[in-house]
Amino acid sequence: MKQISFKEKYPVWSLELKKDEVAQKSVDEIIEYFKSKIEAHPIGVFIAVFDHYAHTSSLKEHNIAPEIKDLKNIIFCFGKEIPKPIVGAVRPRSISVCELEDSFAISSMDAPNEAMNEVMQNWAKELKV
Repeated sequence: MKQISFKEKYPVWSLELKKDEVAQKSVDEIIEYFKSKIEAHPIGVFIAVFDHYAHTSSLKEHNIAPEIKDLKNIIFCFGKEIPKPIVGAVRPRSISVCELEDSFAISSMDAPNEAMNEVMQNWAKELKV
């Protein structure tokens, strides 16, 4: 698990797993794995899947790194409280699943709730068989 600061302001965690380290064989299968984890969580709610690769590749002018084969985001929320209006700016959550030639890259922006951040990271780590 790597912790980085994307563009020097977005705290992101990422995990790259070789394809032979996971039971799932595609981005869609990993998305379904995360969906089952979200739906089983007592306060998790699944919202949608965004096909980022299809969207970007459909644009007349686009740039996708050649090593990226597929990329989707699963969008969900853990929100059990709204203490201030600004909390809406950091919700909902999203986990990105990216297929590369011989691996999958799983990443997400840090959640403001450290316990929920740990839940997401543990889900990602549990993909490794």
